[in-house]
Amino acid sequence: MAATMHLFQQRVDKVADIRLTVVGEHLFAVRIDGSPGVDWRRHYSHLAYTLIDTPSSVAAGVRSYLDAFGLTFGAFDFGLDQDGCWWLYECNPNGQWAWFPAPITNLITTAIADQLQHPEGRAPV
Repeated sequence: MAATMHLFQQRVDKVADIRLTVVGEHLFAVRIDGSPGVDWRRHYSHLAYTLIDTPSSVAAGVRSYLDAFGLTFGAFDFGLDQDGCWWLYECNPNGQWAWFPAPITNLITTAIADQLQHPEGRAPV
């Protein structure tokens, strides 16, 4: 323990995981259900994905986080407890998203393309 850095997190008694992908002003919260273990990334074949709404307090928090670091994209990982509380694990500034089912991936792809074309946030009408 004394020889290197460590990061310890409280274990969350979760009912699901959430990957919140933020692209500019767009938030794509995906509830991930079905993981039999702590880390859902080890069980892709067991998972189900559902787009859900982002609570306003979480949206405000992730926007503040991205603003503080000058980012327009972030892939945030959360644990969802039985009371509906979102527990932040981390933000991946280059987090992956293309492994979601096509309807979700297509929404994020379009948002990224729009952001790259119109970084000021306003697409022409």
